[in-house]
Formats: sequence, structure tokens, C-alpha cells
Amino acid sequence: MNDFYRRTWAEIDLDAIGHNYHVIRSCLKPGTKMCCVIKADAYGHGAEVLAAEYEALGANWFAVSNLEEAVQLRNAGIRLPILILGYTPASCAKTLSDRNIAQSVLSADYAKALSAQAVKDGVRVRAHIKLDTGMSRIGFFFQKPERDRASLDAVEQSCRLPGLEPEGIFTHFAVADEGGGGRGYTLTQFENFTKAISLLEQRGIHFSIRHCANSAAIFDYPETQLDMVRPGIVLYGLMPSGELINKPDLHPAMQLKSIISQVKTVQPQTSVSYGCCFVTDRPTRVATVPIGYADGYPRRLFESAGMLVRGKRAKIIGRVCMDQLMLNVTDIPDAREGDIVTVFGRDGDAFLPVDELAKYNQTINYELVCLVSKRVPRIYFKNGRETGALDYICP
Repeated sequence: MNDFYRRTWAEIDLDAIGHNYHVIRSCLKPGTKMCCVIKADAYGHGAEVLAAEYEALGANWFAVSNLEEAVQLRNAGIRLPILILGYTPASCAKTLSDRNIAQSVLSADYAKALSAQAVKDGVRVRAHIKLDTGMSRIGFFFQKPERDRASLDAVEQSCRLPGLEPEGIFTHFAVADEGGGGRGYTLTQFENFTKAISLLEQRGIHFSIRHCANSAAIFDYPETQLDMVRPGIVLYGLMPSGELINKPDLHPAMQLKSIISQVKTVQPQTSVSYGCCFVTDRPTRVATVPIGYADGYPRRLFESAGMLVRGKRAKIIGRVCMDQLMLNVTDIPDAREGDIVTVFGRDGDAFLPVDELAKYNQTINYELVCLVSKRVPRIYFKNGRETGALDYICP
């Protein structure tokens, strides 16, 4: 590896990406499309590189969070259909149309504004109606069919507006990843969704793409796959939660690495890092590692998490700094400056999963891979060989 990268870097295994893609695809019903969710820079893995990889693997659609992410893919030469899952200003109707980007329609007012702008600009915008069947986040509110029939009136009116091309309808599950405990609520959401579609069809409103199955639902609720599914975190080899009933054979694609920049031995009663919160109780070998919260390593992992050095666990001591942290390598006597440190991932036979760090940080694996900052280069591997790099600061 080029020495330029030997501070802190993320390694992305494209073979794992391909493996996960095929695992997901093998679980789909014949004819079901796959919409790869690559928002948040492909969950920290590098959207442009991953989009090209999924396009080559046979993906049908991409989903992103916002217009900026969609335009990034178009500028990178991605030609597959793209759906924006979140909000885009109605004033951007022409950009949506010109770049062939589908937009989620969240409400009647938003539909009217987007329609008016599309008509003004002389364009048509591909639209996917978002139904709120139980998240209470965005979308036409339809959580109790008998009570919320007015929402279907609003959906019908929105679909008949000029300048909009309503090709899809979708919803998002709130607790599909909670195993048996989320079954009742998830099935109620699905019933709400299919009920709305049926009632709209009776009014002459038809959609060519109906989609609701997220990462967890693909495996635990195959009946929800419909025309298209939206895998997210599972594409990258991570589980939506530990509660899934059907656990696929996924391979984590990202490993986070750093090095030891200095090793020193300090005496008992020596404080380490800011606030003097850690004080040694014996002669201690301290290894400094050039990674900190500015690289996306959470500050609160002080005195709970560790890292792998020469295949062994080394605990963090003292507070995590912006750019550095310290490890106790007293029990790893051969640790030395220049050694590779595995922040999460594999070191020989030892494995430190990102899920473990997420647990210590009282969060989820999604957050930690997304937090890996833009000053951390992504290095891509296939068949065990480096194939490229994504450096956001020095491209």
C-alpha cells in the first residue's frame, strides 16, 4: 500500500460486496427488482465506487437521500434509475427531469408545488408516492385505513396533477428488524400499504413499481418483496440488528485501520490524555494511534473499547482526542512503531466487529460506518489485491 495512506484508512472488500449482493438476490422472488440504497456515501463505503460495482453486478435502481447525492452519481456516469427518498425543493423540478431522477412525493402540498414548477419549466418529473403507514416521519398519513381515507383522496389528486409521472408507491417499515417482537406491527404496516394500493387501483390509479421491503424485511418478510426491494445495510455485510429470524451469510465489507505512531513506557501514577481521567497503576507501555473523533472514532469509547495489535486486544486508555488516541500495549511486548492497528475488522485469526464498538457506544453499526470521515481514504480490494482508492481530500 502507498505510504501516503499509512495513517488511518478504510479497506473496502469488493469481493464481500459482490457476495452480499448475490446473497440478497438469491432470496428474491423471480422478477423482483433490486434498488440498492447508497445514501450517506454508500453508508461510508464510497458511493461512486459502490454504485459502479452494483451497476456491474446487475442492480436495477439506486436510492439516495437527496438531490446532491443523486447528482453525484449522475456526474460519475451512473445511468441506472435513481430515487430520492427524502425532500427536494420543488424549484429543482427541471434538474430532476433533466437528470432522470425520480422524486418521492411526500404530501399534497408538495405535489402541487412540484407540479407547478414542472409545468412552468415544461418538464415531467418521475414520482414515487410515499405512504406513511407507521413511521410517522414523512409521507401521506395512512396508518388506519378507515380513519385516513382522506389521505387517499390527496394521493389521487396528486397523481392526476400535470407535470408529474407517478410510476411508484412505497412505504418504510419501522420495526421489521426486531424479529418476532416486530411482526404484528410490520404486518399491519404491510396491510395498510396493500390496502391503500388496492383502493387507489379502484380509482384508476396504478403504479408500476410498488416497494416496501427494507434490509430486514427481505429476509424475514418475503411476502413484502412486491415489485422491488430496497436493501441498505445488508449490502455492506452488516446486519440490521441481532434480532433477525433469518440471518443471511453476510461478509462485512469495511475494515478500519491505522498504525502505531509512537510507543513509550510510563511509570505508575502517570496520567494519560485530556482531563487526566486515566492514571496508570503499574509501568505501562503506551501506544499512540493517529485516529480520533475527527476521523469518526467516537470520543465516548474511552475505557470501554479496544483495538487489535498483532492479533491481540489492546484497550484504549485516556480520552479519545480529535486526531489521536492511546492504547495499553503492556501485554503485547512486541508491539512497535509502524505496526498496523485494526480499529475494526480482522487481524489474522482475531476479529473485532464494528457491532461490538456500536454496543459500547450505545448505537448501531450503521452510525459507525457512516461516521468514518472524509479525511479517511477508502482503499478498494478485489481478489486480495488493491484495485483503487478514494481520497476525498487529495483526489
